[in-house]
Amino acid sequence: MSFRILSLNAWGGRVHEPLMRYLPKVDADVICLQEVTRTPSRGAEWLAYRDGSLVLPQRANLFEEVRAALPDYEAFFAPVARGDLFDGDEVVASEFGLATFVRKSHSVIGQALGFIHGAFSADGWGDHPRSRNAHGVRVFSYGLNRAMTVVQLHGLRDPAGKGDTPARLAQARALVKLVRQVWQPGEGLVVCGDFNVLPDSETFPILGELGLTELVTTRGFTDTRTSWYAKDGRYADYLLTTPDIGIACFEVVAEPEVSDHRALLLEIA
Repeated sequence: MSFRILSLNAWGGRVHEPLMRYLPKVDADVICLQEVTRTPSRGAEWLAYRDGSLVLPQRANLFEEVRAALPDYEAFFAPVARGDLFDGDEVVASEFGLATFVRKSHSVIGQALGFIHGAFSADGWGDHPRSRNAHGVRVFSYGLNRAMTVVQLHGLRDPAGKGDTPARLAQARALVKLVRQVWQPGEGLVVCGDFNVLPDSETFPILGELGLTELVTTRGFTDTRTSWYAKDGRYADYLLTTPDIGIACFEVVAEPEVSDHRALLLEIA
């Protein structure tokens, strides 16, 4: 018996059809998605995000679409902000944030949700670096007969790059505090997501206070991006575990390409 955890920046569902085929097929027990849209009032399939000259297509209701594709999962949505998307010239208020899916055959026995940078914005996306949150679930696996905690985040984006800043280090310390709200020491812990930092970031020594080891670089992976991402700097996504997690397999998934980020897939024995 094994337990599988998937982490993926879903990029607002831009690579929609491959993504929707992949998520049910991967057969993960916990699915952690970043950059998820939710627009309850909208029937349109596609909206547009505009930030100056940047225009990105976004699924209007990616959260609801994934929830419908995963009927055997409990679904949790954690917005960071409610801002403007566009249907042509029409302005549409939409939410953006994290989504966590846990297979219903497992029990969710604890949760922690909070902001690790900034606060919820109800009337716009806000200035950069924008607010960020993290969501943790403590799950009891009957197959493994033990509990573990899975925490995901989408680290703050800074237009100046992915280098360390005081805000990013404060974010890491806030993340440690949030983890301690839900994780029980002595049980396994996984922290994952799009960190938006470089491999030499001080974020990782700070998380090391929890006994966490980062798996992407320590296992020799050099790229967490897909061909959809044309820029330099191929690291963004990371997954960390405590020693008692029991790793059977860890993969930075190159195919299929379902986003401009690669999925991170952990199998626990």
